[in-house]
Amino acid sequence: MKTLPIVQIRTTPTVLNFEAKLGEYSIRQPKAELQMQTKPAQLTVESYPIELSIDQSRAFSAYTGGSMAEMNGRIYSGIQQLFLQNLAERVEQGNQLAAIHKPGNTVVNIVGSDWQARPFPESRGPASSDNVDVRFTTRQPDLHYEPAVSELNVIVNKPEIEYHRGIFDAYVKQYGSIQYTPPAIDIGL
Repeated sequence: MKTLPIVQIRTTPTVLNFEAKLGEYSIRQPKAELQMQTKPAQLTVESYPIELSIDQSRAFSAYTGGSMAEMNGRIYSGIQQLFLQNLAERVEQGNQLAAIHKPGNTVVNIVGSDWQARPFPESRGPASSDNVDVRFTTRQPDLHYEPAVSELNVIVNKPEIEYHRGIFDAYVKQYGSIQYTPPAIDIGL
């Protein structure tokens, strides 16, 4: 019995090699710049001095009589009053003398009671503890307020983004092959 010759086939596979490295992002954002300006508050106060006024004219009038015009005015008005009082008394005495027929209305009784001197009108003003006027005058201070003012300016910097590409390498590490080995043929006849 004869065997059939066998053909040998030998194959080697193709080997592909892949190397990959991921890409990288680099993100950097500089800090924001802050600019701030402040104008401080301002308070202005304007005050006024206190005014003191003292009026002693009535006190001087009570001490010395005051000015000549004031003294003459008081004497003149006092003499008018004195004249009117004396006139009224003389009229009364005349009325009593007219009624001489009544008992007690004698000339001696009427004229004899009029022996005291009449006082001269007062040339000085009235004396009082309130003759000096003291007056304080105050004014409220003027206030002017300016509030503080703040200015804020923010400068935002954009982010800086960089991308570094990754590596992708593909290559054939081993090529595929097919090898045929024919059987040995014996030609021996």
